[in-house]
Amino acid sequence: MKSILAVDDSPSIRSMVSFTLKNAGYEVIEAVDGMDALSKAKTKVMNLVLTDQNMPLMDGLTLVRSLRQLPAYRSVPILILTTESGVDMKSKGKAAGATGWLVKPFDPQRLIDVVRKVLG
Repeated sequence: MKSILAVDDSPSIRSMVSFTLKNAGYEVIEAVDGMDALSKAKTKVMNLVLTDQNMPLMDGLTLVRSLRQLPAYRSVPILILTTESGVDMKSKGKAAGATGWLVKPFDPQRLIDVVRKVLG
């Protein structure tokens, strides 16, 4: 079973993402912010990371850059799921090493489709 690290400081978004992905057959590990996610990523290598951008302690772009410095995460897909949709922010995400960008509110089926596509 493929594992996904779902990172969001909003409990309701985290549970919606988790519910959607678990029902699609994935193992989901939740993290409340970038620091929590980085800690969990170091204990278990995930198949995909799905992170919010705007979070306390460590934002999504900083998390992406931090994960990309870990050898185990150099090629793991990282998707940013956020309310931010500006071209500037998307290009910062790409520069940081993000694989893709999804905008909230998300459509559950679209989320599953994108996750399946990036996981192959």
